Amino acid sequence: MLVMRRAMRWMWAATALPLALGAAAGARGGAGGPPPPAGPPVPAVARAWPVGVRPPVLRGWEPPATVYGPGHRGVDLGAVPGAPVRAVAAGRVSYAGRVAGRGVVSVALTGTDLRTTYEPVTATVEKGQEVVAGEVVGTVEPGGAHCGARSCVHWGLLRGDTYLDPVLLLPPWLLNAGPSRLLPVLGVPLPEG
Repeated sequence: MLVMRRAMRWMWAATALPLALGAAAGARGGAGGPPPPAGPPVPAVARAWPVGVRPPVLRGWEPPATVYGPGHRGVDLGAVPGAPVRAVAAGRVSYAGRVAGRGVVSVALTGTDLRTTYEPVTATVEKGQEVVAGEVVGTVEPGGAHCGARSCVHWGLLRGDTYLDPVLLLPPWLLNAGPSRLLPVLGVPLPEG
């Protein structure tokens, strides 16, 4: 009888527990659940990088496989403490304050359903303030262990509660070397016509 009870417990654990775990994962959008809804593409509305002209990317976008799974829900950009942090596009400041001991600034981008976040940042703007692309919204805070020994700004992008790759906001001319520039050519005859 004892052997039969143990066998029944094992059978329950082997069937009921995985089913329950699968249902829980599906409810969170994890493995076994429906894929997250595809949203509209991210418009390339940015007119500036958050820090510097072309900052080093210390850690890129690594979307998690599940809602609560490991990953990197933004991009870490190398920056020195005290450096200005700029709004990448026009918008309204939706949050400027501290979260878990770090300064955070969030900007709802004009004409979109997107908002960007910057941290750790000492805010120089207030909630509700309108900002234009390139306007300083804060300065890089010193310290913090997010980027290890290096100082950085974590730049995030959200649509609702869904994290997206913030680099998608950048148009090609900001991602690459910049716009083409024509240099004067001396000693070459002009075309006729």
